[in-house]
Amino acid sequence: MCVYLSVCGLEQLVLGAYREVSQSWDQDYDSCVLPMLDGLEPCYILYRLDSQNQLGYEWLFISWSPDQSPVRLKMVYAATRATLKKEFGGSHLKDELFGTVQEDVCFQGYLRHLSSSSCPAPLTTAEQQLHQIKITEDKVARDERRRVATISGQAKTEISVESKNPTLQGLAFPLQEEAKHALQQLKLKRINYIQLRLDTERETIELVHTSPTETKDLPSRIPTDTPRYHLFLYKHAHQGQALEAVVFIYSMPGYSCSIKERMLYSSCKNRLLDEVERDYHIEIAKKMEIDSGECLTEDFLYEEVYPKQHALKQAFTKPKGPTGKRGNKRLIRGAGENGDES
Repeated sequence: MCVYLSVCGLEQLVLGAYREVSQSWDQDYDSCVLPMLDGLEPCYILYRLDSQNQLGYEWLFISWSPDQSPVRLKMVYAATRATLKKEFGGSHLKDELFGTVQEDVCFQGYLRHLSSSSCPAPLTTAEQQLHQIKITEDKVARDERRRVATISGQAKTEISVESKNPTLQGLAFPLQEEAKHALQQLKLKRINYIQLRLDTERETIELVHTSPTETKDLPSRIPTDTPRYHLFLYKHAHQGQALEAVVFIYSMPGYSCSIKERMLYSSCKNRLLDEVERDYHIEIAKKMEIDSGECLTEDFLYEEVYPKQHALKQAFTKPKGPTGKRGNKRLIRGAGENGDES
């Protein structure tokens, strides 16, 4: 069965037409659906399939919104779609199909929709590398678990299932030319701050800016909605001497960022640091990870670069007893014992 629904002038969903079943769902499809399509007016079409679930027959929900239809009508239908699905019963719907031209919602269009839905989403080179790293790490973890399971008759051995293959060093996105130039300028101390970002589409590390920055300016340099890498030439005084130290800050503002961003920034960080120290000969005095810029105070940076040595806790010593003779022990005897008078 094919049911045609439209929105009338009173903005109510009304039944426009319906067709009875004559053959199988795939044979009836084009002859039922295509005649109901209007080139100027959107509509909803509910098409019954031959498959069933616990509630009965399953249905295909088709949203038709031609490009030539007025914008107001498109908005009305877009706002009504969720209500219709709720009233009809989402459990009855096996699939949804949206189309603006006839090729989108014809039978071949629906088959293309099914084919694309069953295929995995295309991955970029970086995502493929991440996927391969995950597979390799899972294999290492399984191997370690099997190794633990084979140990018998020996002392308990602690083997971490999170052991990482030492050859896995993360992703290596290339530095864009402006970013390379900025690192050279930082090495020569002609600038004191660099902010870098990942271009996940081009898979490169891009320069954001190199604005002159003092310690008090650092919190305002940390974005609240996107990850960043920062290199800051920290000028300070230590034990009466004026010193400079480059600190690396990886800012990741919690879970407001996508999983893809968190994985890519985390995976690219170590390779970037290796390149900065190896190729540009910039010594990183401190590497830190933060979720907001509020903590980047003068005291915080100083303690990160020069951590306090925590004093070892003294072992508890048992207090000494009283000196000298402790006195005679007392014996308490019952009445009548040892010849006492009763």
